[in-house]
Amino acid sequence: MTKRKEIIIPEKDYENQKVIIASIRDNNNIELQKNGLQKKMHIITYGCQQNTSDSEKLKGMLYEMGYVDTKVKSEADIILMNTCCVRENAELKIFGNLGALKKLKTENPNLIIGICGCMMQQEHIVKEIKQKYRFVDMVFGTHNLHKLPQLIQMATHEKYTLIDIMNSDGLIIEDIPTKREDKYRAWVTIMYGCNNFCSYCIVPYVRGRERSRNPQDVITEISDLAKEGCKEVTLLGQNVNSYGIDLNQNVDFADLIKMANNIEGIERIRFMTSHPKDISDKLIHTIKDCKKVCEQMHLPFQSGSNKILHAMNRKYTREEYLEKIKKVKNAIPGIALSTDIIVGFPGENEEDFNDTLDLVKEVEFDQAFTFIYSKRKGTPAEKMDNQVDDDIKHKNFEKLLEVQGHISREINESYLNKIVDVLVEGLSKSDKNRMTGRTRTGKVVNFNPGINEIKIGDLVNVKITEVFSWFLNGEIEI
Repeated sequence: MTKRKEIIIPEKDYENQKVIIASIRDNNNIELQKNGLQKKMHIITYGCQQNTSDSEKLKGMLYEMGYVDTKVKSEADIILMNTCCVRENAELKIFGNLGALKKLKTENPNLIIGICGCMMQQEHIVKEIKQKYRFVDMVFGTHNLHKLPQLIQMATHEKYTLIDIMNSDGLIIEDIPTKREDKYRAWVTIMYGCNNFCSYCIVPYVRGRERSRNPQDVITEISDLAKEGCKEVTLLGQNVNSYGIDLNQNVDFADLIKMANNIEGIERIRFMTSHPKDISDKLIHTIKDCKKVCEQMHLPFQSGSNKILHAMNRKYTREEYLEKIKKVKNAIPGIALSTDIIVGFPGENEEDFNDTLDLVKEVEFDQAFTFIYSKRKGTPAEKMDNQVDDDIKHKNFEKLLEVQGHISREINESYLNKIVDVLVEGLSKSDKNRMTGRTRTGKVVNFNPGINEIKIGDLVNVKITEVFSWFLNGEIEI
């Protein structure tokens, strides 16, 4: 039976993590010189953009330790699963994939398997891993990401299952190395955590309270990215609109955007996610005035019913949401709007769902991320009465998809024969003879480069020749 040991590594020891990184790198280099074998890593990421950003930091630390990436699990010396717990289906998928790693551990006892991220901040999940997945070497949470080097060092020398979960909000560590997947587009986290406690949401419990990064640290990171050739940054936070409230500085999110807008080399600025209750007139006009900020906004409304919004603890009404949308559209004509919608929240009846449909039709979102409500252990909504029948949820969900699909198609048809500015992201997944990229409004565009020498990261003009609900096709314009 595998031994277990719970460890607590003091936050003040982060400087020691750098020493450990250097030590592991030296050992890995010695092994490489001896037998020609380089240590390999495989990271599996679930969930949101914040998880993607976290995985880039995990990969950055491993890269500094002398590991290289592999897409083949059986080749890896370390496998990390960075988890999400926002949806029940995500948890089930993660446990299924984790169980499949047991065979690899049996074949290679020296393989280090770690599981981290949001799921690990839930006590019942950690308990299940202790009981059912004894082959896991490391378990750590969202606040412990920077302790990876010490965990690897201990896992290499001790045959323990190491469990290191912090229940506090943790510190913001600024100098964690980052290995980004994309040279020309980057996620830049500006704040961590959430203070809103929507009744369906687990995020405040697993990510902690809101903590804003120092604005100069954010601007330095973006400036460094620009020097490395990055052209587009997306500013990340659970609620970017409340950035700076916890700082002893007179800087809010609008001010941060203005600072980023002045950085030479950056061509596009995006951000997510905004909470409707906190979007201000100042922010709307800043977006309008800053030329690098893309004409796109993700503004989740979740439900069009005031009764359901109150039960969700969203802290705004349907009327207030629509008023803010009106201000945004008036200030920024042609802005592309996207949103999140939950179908089947406890107590939702036909009238409530029709209110949601009516709001979707009135606003005319370019895109909607739609979800069927699922219980999250530890949230107030889990214990609410009047849980909606699954058949009703699915029926309404399909109806919503149909309505939104029609709206998205109509909006995209307005792009036909227009020339749009596209940032090239690579080859099209559906046709390797075409390239793909996005407009400032976030539309995916596949296009034929013709005889032109076009590279990833180029900004090109494309004439739209064909439209679909979720993407556009076009031809390059000289």
